[in-house]
Amino acid sequence: MSTATGDPGLLAGVRVLDVTNVLAGPFAGYQLALMGADVVKVETPGSGDLARQLGASRELSERKLGVSFLAQNSGKRSVTVNLKSPGGREVFERLVADADVLIENFRPGVLDRLGFGWPRLREINPRLVYCAVSGFGATGPMSDRPAYDQVIQGLSGMMSVTGTPRTAPLRVGFPVCDSFGGLAAAFAIASALVRQRATGRGAYLDTSMLDAAITSMGWVVSDHLVAGREPTPMGNENVTSAPSGTFETGDGELNIAANKQEQYEALCVALGREELLTDPRFRTREDRKRNRDVLRAELERTLKEKPAREWDEILLASGVPAAPVVSVPAALRSEQIRHRGLVSEVELPTDDGQTIEVLGAPTRVDGRSVTPRSRAPRLGEHTDAVLAELGFTEAEIASLREQGAV
Repeated sequence: MSTATGDPGLLAGVRVLDVTNVLAGPFAGYQLALMGADVVKVETPGSGDLARQLGASRELSERKLGVSFLAQNSGKRSVTVNLKSPGGREVFERLVADADVLIENFRPGVLDRLGFGWPRLREINPRLVYCAVSGFGATGPMSDRPAYDQVIQGLSGMMSVTGTPRTAPLRVGFPVCDSFGGLAAAFAIASALVRQRATGRGAYLDTSMLDAAITSMGWVVSDHLVAGREPTPMGNENVTSAPSGTFETGDGELNIAANKQEQYEALCVALGREELLTDPRFRTREDRKRNRDVLRAELERTLKEKPAREWDEILLASGVPAAPVVSVPAALRSEQIRHRGLVSEVELPTDDGQTIEVLGAPTRVDGRSVTPRSRAPRLGEHTDAVLAELGFTEAEIASLREQGAV
């Protein structure tokens, strides 16, 4: 476990306005914060990001510190702005003028109706990188529809190939489309910042969760586009090879990916099943794919003689890619994840000294883990400080508060 000190400084000096809610947008902003950007989270006074009320802890949600919020907002600063008030719009204009990036995940058209569409934003700050994240993108016949992760999973075709022929369509067990959408947005923003730094030009980035989900599906999509094959659900089997999937052992499941001929041969030797090497049903990759169910039964007859951990050691020594199937808590406690410093300890935004654990970045920079610089913010915690940075006086800030603008 790491402490919150691993700022790599790759985006040092970049100010991001994070006008996002729940997951896809906040996840993108979090990746930028981890890489060193000054991410200012712009929230609605009184309520803030809906994620402040979401998550497994009712007590934290009631304090507007929901688990879902804490997981994606460490290292950010929170400013409250009422975009429907004249004073709030003035504050937002100054924030935009001072920013390098603005990211939002409203439904398309919401910022336009508030007077801050792309033409107006570009007028305020020609250098601005503006990224809009939405379910379907800002154009097309579905652009106005509301979207959540499960809706996108269904429309992308992802659910149709998840599970077995008997259980599909099946939802992936975590909000994968939100995550892919957030990563796509963060990558596009980082790319646009390179051009901004070189030329001074801003950019309008229209990120679609549906587009991101489909582009993430690899050969499920390419097999259809290139080879004309209709994708089908195959459970834990690998469509491109066999034996490659999840196998029963003496005490649990073991993933084996013997995708190459030499790996299949090493597997048979390690299991003491050399006769399978000359069995005509399994001689080549295509033979094994045609007879994968029979091959599975043969392999599991031997695999069930020992526990998964023991087979893991045997197959590792044999050069066969394999590993036990574990729970999420077991994965987080693994020596590998601890060594990488992916899990960080940060303070709760309370006054009692409690700490929580959050995830850092999946990429090390210069040999160091990338972890959040600070805890998640309380709602509006940094409003006065940020407004002062923008040139507002104490009297002006007090007046804005009286107006309900911040």
